[in-house]
Amino acid sequence: MLLSILLSVLHSPALPSSAGAKMSNERDAGDHGPMKLFTTMFSSLQEKFHRDRSDRDSTLPRPIAPALVVTSAQNQSHLFFEYLVVVSLRKKRGEGTYEPQITYQFPKLANMRRSQREEEEKSLKAILLFCFPEGVNWAPLTEYASETFSFVLTEVDGSRRNGYCRRLLPSGKGARPPEAYCIISQVACFGLFSKIFDEVEKRRQISMAMIYPFMQSLREAPFPAPGNTVKIKSFIPESGTEVISLTRPLDSWLEHVDFRTLFRCLTDEEVLRVFASTVLERRIIFMADELSTLSQVLHAVAALLYPFTWQHTFISIVPSVLIDVVMAPTPYLLGVQKNKLDDVIDQSDMLIVDLTEGAENTFITCIGDESTILPEKLQEELLQALCCRKDNSTSEELNKVVSEAFLSFFVKTVGHFPSHVKRRSGGQPGVFQINSFCKASEPKASRQFVKRFIQTQMFDLFIQEVERQPTQEGFFHQKIAEYQQSKKKEKAKRGWVRGLVV
Repeated sequence: MLLSILLSVLHSPALPSSAGAKMSNERDAGDHGPMKLFTTMFSSLQEKFHRDRSDRDSTLPRPIAPALVVTSAQNQSHLFFEYLVVVSLRKKRGEGTYEPQITYQFPKLANMRRSQREEEEKSLKAILLFCFPEGVNWAPLTEYASETFSFVLTEVDGSRRNGYCRRLLPSGKGARPPEAYCIISQVACFGLFSKIFDEVEKRRQISMAMIYPFMQSLREAPFPAPGNTVKIKSFIPESGTEVISLTRPLDSWLEHVDFRTLFRCLTDEEVLRVFASTVLERRIIFMADELSTLSQVLHAVAALLYPFTWQHTFISIVPSVLIDVVMAPTPYLLGVQKNKLDDVIDQSDMLIVDLTEGAENTFITCIGDESTILPEKLQEELLQALCCRKDNSTSEELNKVVSEAFLSFFVKTVGHFPSHVKRRSGGQPGVFQINSFCKASEPKASRQFVKRFIQTQMFDLFIQEVERQPTQEGFFHQKIAEYQQSKKKEKAKRGWVRGLVV
């Protein structure tokens, strides 16, 4: 019921039908309109999903991490994408401001069933917010650096759709506003869609009509399995038929991540402080001028948590009209453009991270304990592992070094959990023995961290899944087995050495 109310707020007439038409970098301190109501319900929604951890009722719904809640779409997970739109800035008649409008869409709404068309029309209003989150204060430009970024749309059923956006200056002469290409897909694979944008942009320079056959071929192609490649044939005048190869990364859980921007903006020590705050599910705001920097860093930070998943609010780019979300009392990861600093600086009990190159203070505000949250020895091991990366490493090589470093941290701190799940007969869910688990944490210096971490929602839901599944498989469990085997060998070696000494 609450979700339905929230949905009506987001799509109510109080918000302009062309989302962004009333957006402004100026805020009326006395009247926040629907945004104030949105924030109140947003907090209520989060509180509704928070539960007493002593009550292990596995029937409770998984918490939704709202980027922006939209209505549910048809199941099209087997497709590369659901649709592509081109969003242009049109000057409002009689005013000096611009509003984003969809000037091209594939497939057309007219080709959809009526119920689906109505749902997608609502979703498109939300998409406009993210393509031009700055608001309406634009001016025609003669130069504009192309940038690619992403965002997440959360459905009312908790499922997510990914939005990929590339903004650039359209072809033409004289000053003109930028335009945005946006692809909506259930697939999370940033690198793959960046390549698709390259092909769309190349065809757009020839003619808008050239986009259709390429996107049609792409839509009809099967989405490849991890590590596989799909080839798309497309005709371009004067070039003939081209074959475009699109390869999906082998590590599917990292295919939406590129750690290079994170480590370009922050030192290794600063990354650990951000990681520590994220692990304890605190309120964290990242600030930068570039939209691409915000989206890449936020997705990278969320990926550091693997095999756990951020369960709370996640908005990689907060549109101006939704800036009041920073006042929500519940945990969040937010990306906010630097010109909105005055709107967030008065918030307390949070970490605000400045990603700007050469920033005087990386941490604009902090709680103060970020450097002491992680066990000291494990911090040192993380830093040593991160030093193994090379300056000229590829994205895949960097992803491997970084992901394995942080995965090893979780293996060493909570990887002993399988031994503390009491299995019951008759297919009944297991029961996690929390007290024995905490006492078994090694080394003892890690226990304080473990006691704090098990209070988080990400750990709670992870353990719920473990309790439901009688057998555990996957990369994390493989790493746990390898670590335990290495400890046994090390223990046996120490015993053998002691025997020789005796």
